[in-house]
Amino acid sequence: MLRTSTRTFASPAQLRAVGFAFQRLYSNLPLSVPITLPNGITYDQPTGLFINNEFVPSKQGKTFAVLNPSTEEEITHIYESREDDVDIAVEAALKAFNSDWNTQDPSFRGRVLYKLADLVEENLELLAGIESLDNGKALASARGDVGLVANYLRSCAGWADKIKGSVVETGDTHYTYIRREPLGVCGQIIPWNFPLLMWSWKIGPALATGNTVVLKTAESTPLSALFASKLCVEAGIPAGVINIVSGFGKITGEAIASHQKIKKVAFTGSTATGRHIMKTAADSNLKKVTLELGGKSPNIVFADANIKQTVQNIIQGIYYNSGEVCSAGSRLYVQDTIYDELLAAFKEAAENLKVGNPFEEGVFQGAQTSQMQLDKILGYVDIGKSEGATLVTGGERLGNKGYFVRPTIFADVKEDMRIVKEEIFGPIITVSKFSTVDEVVKKANDSQYGLAAGIHSSDVNKVHDVARRLQAGTVWVNTYNDFHPLVPFGGFGESGIGREMGAEALDNYTQYKAIRIKITKTQT
Repeated sequence: MLRTSTRTFASPAQLRAVGFAFQRLYSNLPLSVPITLPNGITYDQPTGLFINNEFVPSKQGKTFAVLNPSTEEEITHIYESREDDVDIAVEAALKAFNSDWNTQDPSFRGRVLYKLADLVEENLELLAGIESLDNGKALASARGDVGLVANYLRSCAGWADKIKGSVVETGDTHYTYIRREPLGVCGQIIPWNFPLLMWSWKIGPALATGNTVVLKTAESTPLSALFASKLCVEAGIPAGVINIVSGFGKITGEAIASHQKIKKVAFTGSTATGRHIMKTAADSNLKKVTLELGGKSPNIVFADANIKQTVQNIIQGIYYNSGEVCSAGSRLYVQDTIYDELLAAFKEAAENLKVGNPFEEGVFQGAQTSQMQLDKILGYVDIGKSEGATLVTGGERLGNKGYFVRPTIFADVKEDMRIVKEEIFGPIITVSKFSTVDEVVKKANDSQYGLAAGIHSSDVNKVHDVARRLQAGTVWVNTYNDFHPLVPFGGFGESGIGREMGAEALDNYTQYKAIRIKITKTQT
C-alpha cells in the first residue's frame, strides 16, 4: 500500500495489479519532494500545479504516479489537474494578459527570456538528469536537449522587440497601418518524447509575442517542466504568464482545447489526437490551431554518398532519443549499387550501439518511455515478421527490467507493409533498394505524412533536384535530426499545420489588425 508519512510506495507490479485508477486516489501530497538522481544530484521536485507563479494542489486533490522507464520504479506522485483547475489557470493567464505584460516595452519580455535561458544553462546538468530519469533517454541526448532549450529561448528573446507592423500606402485620403498583436491566452499541449524542448518550443514564441500560456505536460513526463517553472519565477516572468497543469489528455487536454477563453491551442503529438483537437477547437470558439504531428520520414542514400558518414547519419536519424522522434528517418532507401555494402556497415554499427542505463556514460540509446510504447514497438516487430520482412538485427527486448529494445533493422520490405506505412515511434527502421531518382522520389512521397526527409549524396545538382521534389517540411542533406532555432520545423500533409521555431513560429501567436484613418485636407 501507499503510505504518505514514510513515503514508501507499492512496487510497480502491485500498482499495475490494483489498476491505475487506484494510483489516482492518493492525496495530501506535499508540494515538493526531495529526489536523488542516479548521478548523485539531489534536488526538490515540485509536485503541484503551477498557477500564478505558485505551486498549488489540484482542487480535487487527486494525484498520479510518475515512473522511471529505466527501472519501472516509481519516482513520485504529481497532482492531477481537472477542468476546474484549467479554469483557474485560464483566469490567471487572462488577468496577466490584461495587465501590462503585452503592452509594455517588448524589450522587457526579451530580458526575462534571456534570463530564463541563462538559468536553464546554469542548471543544465540537473535538468538533463531530470529528463533522463523521467523519460528514459540517454543522458548525452538529454544534455543536448537542454542546450537546445537555452539556445531557443535566447532566439525568442531576440525576436521580442522585433515584432513589427507596417504602414500601407493607399494614397493621401487615408493613413493606413497594420499592427501585429498577441492573441491572448494560449493553450499548449506537449508530448513525452522531448518534454523540456517542447516546453521551450511552445512558451518561447508565445511569450516573445506578448501572449500568456496554460500548458499541459504529458502525463508520463511532467517533471522537467514543473522544475523549470521555478526558473521562470527566478527569471522575473510575472505571475500568471506561464501556468503548468499536469494531467491527462481526455480531461485536461480536452478542457484546454474546448475552453472558450483560450484563443489558440498548440499541440504536438499523434495525428489522430491532432485531428480531434482541431475539431474540438472548431466546435468551441474557432480558436487558432497549430499542430506538429506524426511522421514516417524517408532517408535516401545515393551511390555517391560517403558510406561511413552516412551510416552515422542514419543512426542519428532512427536511434537518437530511442527512436521516439516524430521526424525519425524510419524508411531507408539505398541505391542498389551500394545496397549490400551499406546494409552490412549499418548492421554492424547498430549492433555496436550502447543501449541501457541512460546515466551510464557512453550509452546512446536509453529506455522507451513507457510500457505501452515498449509493447507497441515489439508488436510491430511481430507484424514485420508476419508480413514477410527480413529481420536483419534486433527486434527484441533487452533485459527484463526497464523498457529497453535492441536497435532493429528490417530489410526485404514492400511498400504496402504496415511497418513501412505506419509510424512506430521506436528504434525500428525498414530498408529498401532503388535504382533511379524518379523511383525513389515516388516511393518517398508515397505517404500520408510529410514531416521530414534525408538525402545523402555528394552531387549538389542531384541534392537540389531531389530536395525540391520531396513533399516534406524539412529536408536534411548529409545530416539528420539537425535542428537550429532559426530554422522553421513542421510538416506537410497529415504531419501538421504551422511551424515551430524561426520567424515563422511567431505567426502562430500573432494576429493582424488593420487601422485605416480617413484624412480630411485642411483648407489653405
